[in-house]
Amino acid sequence: MYQLFCDTNCELWHTEAEKYGLRVIRMPYVLDGEEHEYDLGAHTDFKHFFDRMREGAVPVTSAINEQNYIDYFEPVLKEGKDIFYVTFSHKLSATFASMERAVEALKQSYPDRTIRWFDTRSISLGAGFQVRLAAEKWQAGATMDELEAYLTDLRAHVAVYFVVDDLKYLKRGGRISTVTAAVGTLLGIKPLISVLEDGSLASVGKIKGAKKVQAEFLRLMHERGANTKDYPVEVLQADCPETGDAFVAALKAEFGENITVHYQPVGPVIGTHCGPGTLGLIFYAEN
Repeated sequence: MYQLFCDTNCELWHTEAEKYGLRVIRMPYVLDGEEHEYDLGAHTDFKHFFDRMREGAVPVTSAINEQNYIDYFEPVLKEGKDIFYVTFSHKLSATFASMERAVEALKQSYPDRTIRWFDTRSISLGAGFQVRLAAEKWQAGATMDELEAYLTDLRAHVAVYFVVDDLKYLKRGGRISTVTAAVGTLLGIKPLISVLEDGSLASVGKIKGAKKVQAEFLRLMHERGANTKDYPVEVLQADCPETGDAFVAALKAEFGENITVHYQPVGPVIGTHCGPGTLGLIFYAEN
């Protein structure tokens, strides 16, 4: 018997995490000198967070430490259960070094228990997409080996794209250069960001003008062979509901009203790095 874990950087909505019986590791952020742990939207004031960013506040995020992981994992091990943790991309945080040290320490105290993790090599609902489907398999009785095999295949099909409204947040986080940010801002160019096979982020294109973002997202879905029949499409917006609403309407116009769209706000931890005005798209790609 094992317990399935995820973390809040997967951004699965809190009601879904509760529905599936997931144990959730909360990732921290600091705003205006006050530390918070993201709760998957249960009591999060998204509007306040992004308003403060627009007003000049500079939120920061940090890795959690070894003891934090022990505090999350040990109660489950004491219950006599093993652990399977579906994580966000290890390329995007130093937190997993702490996790590995915690696991090694726990193995000394609980040698008969198994702690396994799976790197989704994604972030936000790119990871949450995989967590949700993993949870369904887990509830259906999949073994750890079966779950890992399923996720390994699924991971290769998860397409993640997003565009940002202001390049300064990506520049601040070291995702793009100062020159690129300055030129992009002057020319009204929005970089198209994607998650690469190794779990890192990279600019994979440029879109000139906000109005062309929607068309480019739809083009990519057709080019990549989006399977909207068997899998949901995930749409995220960072305090730009009009943009998000318009894109959800465009998805239904393009793929039919029966398409399943999970639509929600970007959380503060991810929002720290992408900034307000970000629009994100995640789907299952056959190609």
